[in-house]
Amino acid sequence: DQYLVEMIKIRKKFGEVQALKDVDFTVRRREIVGLLGDNGAGKSTLVKILTGIFPPDEGEIYFEGERVNFSSPRQARKMGIETVYQDLSLINLMNISRNFFLGREPVRKIGLFGLLDMKKMNNECKKELDQIGIRVRSTNEHVAVISGGERQAVSIGRCMYFGVKLLVLDEPLTSLSVREQRTVLGYMERARELGASLIFISHNVHHVYPVADRFVFLDKGVKIGERIKKEVSADDVTEIICSGKATAKSENPK
Repeated sequence: DQYLVEMIKIRKKFGEVQALKDVDFTVRRREIVGLLGDNGAGKSTLVKILTGIFPPDEGEIYFEGERVNFSSPRQARKMGIETVYQDLSLINLMNISRNFFLGREPVRKIGLFGLLDMKKMNNECKKELDQIGIRVRSTNEHVAVISGGERQAVSIGRCMYFGVKLLVLDEPLTSLSVREQRTVLGYMERARELGASLIFISHNVHHVYPVADRFVFLDKGVKIGERIKKEVSADDVTEIICSGKATAKSENPK
């Protein structure tokens, strides 16, 4: 199959606001797609439809070549679609390994009772984080005391462990230091190397440009175009977002 994801003529309206108007969107296997546009462009609405949070008013969605109609994020997760949100969706008062397995905790039987298998959680969590290149001092540390970059790393590692095929990241570099941003971008590239496709949602070109293979631009609910990286420079991408017109193209993109 050429596409992992194919969304065709997606429309969504909230009251009198037409949030999406006949949007086509695709993701190939092992591809990082930058989904770009200013605030209110429709980026988050599009991926919320893809991940089962909102139903589309019109349009078709295909995943791995099969038409799907997710009615909940749980259904999307079962198919291998995971989302890392800006707020990280981690619980500060739990340690890293508990957050890693949150909602999918392994249990060991003792007679008629089941107890959380903490040893397995710690071992599997550390093993997966090591595989993707993520270093934490201890998986017993509470999430509240680790950095924003480490939190994003745990979220990405968790998705990879549970067999993610499509990883959606919504403004994942917000509030991170420059050093942490580079580290998280490295984890994203590693996730692609391990077989995942990624959608990187942002309004910040300098966050997305280093890792994306292709850029899709939305403006006021309309897809205004798309470009592969070799066609455009980071400045061109910025100009497209600011102008709302996908006409900019470098002769010598860098």
